[in-house]
Amino acid sequence: MKNRARGSGPGSGNEHARRVLEAYGPWAVVTGASDGMGRALCEHLARAGFNLVMVARRGDVLAELANRLTRECAVETVPMSLDMGRASDIDLLMASVNGRDVGLLVAAAGYGTSGPFAAGTLERELDMLSVNCRAVLVLVHFFASRFMDRRRSAIVMFGSLVGWQGTPYAAHYAATKAYVQVLAEGLRVELAPHNIDILSAAPGPVASGFARRAGMRMGAATSTTAAAADIFRSLGRSGTIVPGALGKLLTYSLAILPRRLRIQVMARVMRGMTGQHEEESKRAR
Repeated sequence: MKNRARGSGPGSGNEHARRVLEAYGPWAVVTGASDGMGRALCEHLARAGFNLVMVARRGDVLAELANRLTRECAVETVPMSLDMGRASDIDLLMASVNGRDVGLLVAAAGYGTSGPFAAGTLERELDMLSVNCRAVLVLVHFFASRFMDRRRSAIVMFGSLVGWQGTPYAAHYAATKAYVQVLAEGLRVELAPHNIDILSAAPGPVASGFARRAGMRMGAATSTTAAAADIFRSLGRSGTIVPGALGKLLTYSLAILPRRLRIQVMARVMRGMTGQHEEESKRAR
């Protein structure tokens, strides 16, 4: 379905949404689009008038979302059921944008593992590495090369609060997020002369399907709606954003501590979230 009335849907009166669409539209690519912040950002972008290439593994959920956004926001949507852990699926995504004027990449696909590192399976850790790092690297390189010829464009990448330091019981996940954050910081300066804005989001606990897949018990958490709203409001500038009040509180509280102590604090937090306290208590009996 063609975009019948760009910017005529809900949110068209928002000046920021109008500026973002003018700068980066008419097309955006969002990975991890069926859940969490990827899904919530699709909502914001569609209301602003962006046509969307939407990528996720769960094709049925993705198709339902795409149909609704097309109907409610009068935008064109292209749902693609792909796994960003597979190189061949990444190739399919890159091929799909030929002929489309994409000016915004939101690389939201990713997941975590938790628990004792040596007790996990190497296969799962390697798959997480492929999704969280390799796919991001490939897509950012591909779109940055394309964006060189545009007047202005943007890439949104996702780090995490746990990526600010080593995080026991989520050591490898934290390392993947540190990789993304450092890559974003370097590219931010390198690509600025080409009018490519690099925004990295480093959320704290967010209420989505992430914790369930990672095997963590999450207490207080920022809603995906609130986190995505913060990220959307930050489009148009480069930098790092910590979305949500809870994420900001945790980040700034940890920032005053030496790195060694931050790691110890995160170890205590993760032992509680992954049930390691109970396991250690059982072994000590």
